[in-house]
Amino acid sequence: MYRSLFPRDLFAEMDRLQREMQQAFDLSPSIRGLGRGGFPALNVGGTPQTVEIYAFAPGLDPATLEVQLDRGLLTISGERPSTLPEGEASSTVHINERFTGNFRRMLTLPEDADPEAIKADYRNGVIHITVQRRASAQPRRITIQ
Repeated sequence: MYRSLFPRDLFAEMDRLQREMQQAFDLSPSIRGLGRGGFPALNVGGTPQTVEIYAFAPGLDPATLEVQLDRGLLTISGERPSTLPEGEASSTVHINERFTGNFRRMLTLPEDADPEAIKADYRNGVIHITVQRRASAQPRRITIQ
């Protein structure tokens, strides 16, 4: 009934306040990264052998997508066409929340990424890019003689 001055989960409340402040002032992204406003949405992670990038772009034709690597900068670009009725006098759009138009996302790859060993697949609306790490950067066991 009454709202406590100190919420039960102080960290969750602080996280909520940070998100609200960021939305209100459109500040730079938090340490968790920019969670909105970019298309396609990205998940980036890795293993000791690879860097794994997942770009969520449902409904796009893979032939219209472009993935480039230039001096350690990986670029994912393309265009999402509008599916709304255009030019018809009798049509009305009430809500349009889906992003349309040209897009470009850029990522700086780590220095140990091998530019010659990159593979990109598009399946079920997800672009999966695998970048191998250089063999010289791989952890290895050194034998003591």
